[in-house]
Amino acid sequence: MTRKVVKGSIITDLLVEYPIEEYEALDFEFPNEYVNIVEEEIGEQSDIWQMYFDGVVNLSGSGIGSVLVSPSGKHFPIAVKLKFECTNNVAKYEACVSGLQAAIEMKIKKLEVYGDSVLIIYPVKGEWQTRDPKLIPYEKYLIELIKKFNEITFTHLSRDKNQFANVLATLVVMAQIEEGKGVHILLIKARDNPAYCLMIEEEVDGKP
Repeated sequence: MTRKVVKGSIITDLLVEYPIEEYEALDFEFPNEYVNIVEEEIGEQSDIWQMYFDGVVNLSGSGIGSVLVSPSGKHFPIAVKLKFECTNNVAKYEACVSGLQAAIEMKIKKLEVYGDSVLIIYPVKGEWQTRDPKLIPYEKYLIELIKKFNEITFTHLSRDKNQFANVLATLVVMAQIEEGKGVHILLIKARDNPAYCLMIEEEVDGKP
């Protein structure tokens, strides 16, 4: 089945009217071991990945969160604290761009993108036209990133289905991180029993 690549006369007209300006890519380091894992994943099964993104702006600051999910379900989270003033829509664009940049660096060629921002999903699909001057440069840059994928789709999600990316963005907003410093995201799990239960061993007869 052939996936529909993003296209549309609205986007073509936009590129003609607003030629691409130089854009400074987000500055983040992605561990090399992730790239090796990606190569193993692609060799094992389907090479279609998923990406979820979100941005948060509140009184504590601004942050973005993106999550790349491999075909086998492995999660690769990205969180960036924004040190400049921005709107909520700008933060969401930064999150989407950050996720796509990471996917390109990891040599991912087929990607399904999910987000709760209608001002990103629908314009990129050619269904809406961006009119906000602050967002037009982001849309143009996003289109350039899209060209680096063999297959890519964009799907709008309700906010309650995009919680992980939102939590990442909120976490980095609340955290105190020095400029130029990075913190690896901690492992996140769900546990059914209290931690001390892990120390209790079962007797040979099966009784505690």
